[in-house]
Amino acid sequence: MIPLVRPVATRSLLSTSQRSYSVIQSLLHGSPEAKKAGETDTLQHSRLVGRGKYIHGFDIHRVRPDKTEEYKKAAEKYYMGIKNDAELRTKLTGNWEVIVGEQDTFIHILEFEGYGKTSQLLRTPAHLQAYQEMAPFLSSRSSQLSQEFAFLPTAPPRAQGGIFELRSYQLKPGTLLEWENTWRKGIEARRKFVAPVGAWFSQVGRLHQVHHLWQYPSLEARKEMREHAWQVDGWAETVSKTSQLAKFMDAFILRPLPFSPLQ
Repeated sequence: MIPLVRPVATRSLLSTSQRSYSVIQSLLHGSPEAKKAGETDTLQHSRLVGRGKYIHGFDIHRVRPDKTEEYKKAAEKYYMGIKNDAELRTKLTGNWEVIVGEQDTFIHILEFEGYGKTSQLLRTPAHLQAYQEMAPFLSSRSSQLSQEFAFLPTAPPRAQGGIFELRSYQLKPGTLLEWENTWRKGIEARRKFVAPVGAWFSQVGRLHQVHHLWQYPSLEARKEMREHAWQVDGWAETVSKTSQLAKFMDAFILRPLPFSPLQ
């Protein structure tokens, strides 16, 4: 899942070049299948797995239970300020409240044009003040920078109604390419009944994580669509293979906040 409560493990001290090479190798060449698929340039594989120059930031806020309404007002001011700041060139993908899963948790996804914009959010007095107005309502917070999978661009703003489901997988180190290859082949079984909203893999923060987001008219519709997918050839095999690559997973049911571009 997205890092909500688990501590980040301490890394060994490596030089920058050693660490970069080690991370790429571990991500792309873990299993025999991945090694076979990864005989070409590892950086080229990274470009194929990820989509373009866009970086998605996941902000995870755990809010004091007695302060959720105050938080929502302050969060709207902060994130709408970011969205409307032309200098930042940052888009809001969506803003949600968890209604099943980690209670009193809010998830915000932003889209940056490269890493340079991610460090500018609190530089201006206006954004800093808006953040300080929101901060007293938080009990904890975490962030993660992720990249889209190339085969599944994030959906544009829309208002279809219903609920969202965010599914997060903590992969075994070295299995990202194998997971992506397996899931990409099997996802067509799910597309027959519901279109994914987006899918990402982590790059900064908690590593070896994959997230995908879905939208359903209701929890009952979610149940029916998932059951239909199991009847399609290929989906059971996809689930079986990808589950072997994951250490654990989480599923959260989300409700969009009023100012979320995805509704």
